[in-house]
Amino acid sequence: MNFKLWVKPFESLGKRDSMAIAGLWIVLVAAYWIIATSGTKKLFPSPDQVWHGFVALYNEGLVVHIASSLWLCLQATLISIVFSLLIAYAYPIPLLRPLSKTMSQLRYLPLTGITFYLTMLVTNARTMQIWVLVIFMSLYFITSLMAVIKDIAQEEIDHARSLKCSRWEILWQVIIKGRADYVIDVLRQNLAITWMMLVTVESILIAAGGLGVLIKNSDKFMNHGRILSLQIVILLVGLGIDLALTTIRRSVFRYSRFN
Repeated sequence: MNFKLWVKPFESLGKRDSMAIAGLWIVLVAAYWIIATSGTKKLFPSPDQVWHGFVALYNEGLVVHIASSLWLCLQATLISIVFSLLIAYAYPIPLLRPLSKTMSQLRYLPLTGITFYLTMLVTNARTMQIWVLVIFMSLYFITSLMAVIKDIAQEEIDHARSLKCSRWEILWQVIIKGRADYVIDVLRQNLAITWMMLVTVESILIAAGGLGVLIKNSDKFMNHGRILSLQIVILLVGLGIDLALTTIRRSVFRYSRFN
């Protein structure tokens, strides 16, 4: 390993060097955690407290709560994808373009404003959770998809025209089919925002459980060991979702030009 390369800007490192750097940072973070929790004034809960938090949460059905959160997220994501794609792909059509732009601008609407009107339309708390996530996710998903459409080079559209494609064929071949891999990456990026919203959304229906309910209850009793344990679980599950979507994109769309 050439340690000098580690500090050179724009240097491309091999797998061995990358793993060494990752391992170094893990050791540094672990060392800081142990040192920061060894004195009388502790900024973070100690590793022992976090471990006991993990054990207690597992005994209380942590796996069931993770499954509940994932199922809620999956339902909201599927509905959001269908709705967002329809709105975003309508952007090239002049008559429907104002609808796409309006939906994108609604992302500045506070969550409180959304839930207020939903309570008048939806009586079931579980349905309320799903639609809060759907609305929240769709507004950002539409915005990102519109950005992808706007970034399509005019040369690609002109090339499709030179091949005698009709306007609807250009919409299908260049925008819908030609940017399918971008859809998965946009989903991966926006799903991270939705995953962070679970704590707020799951508090609407405590009886349904979920990671958000667990972390709310732990915060109520100031159990910092359990809180940090749950944050680690939420982070790891989120990273797992991110890795899964990245793997799917690279496997299905091998022509994808970005990492």
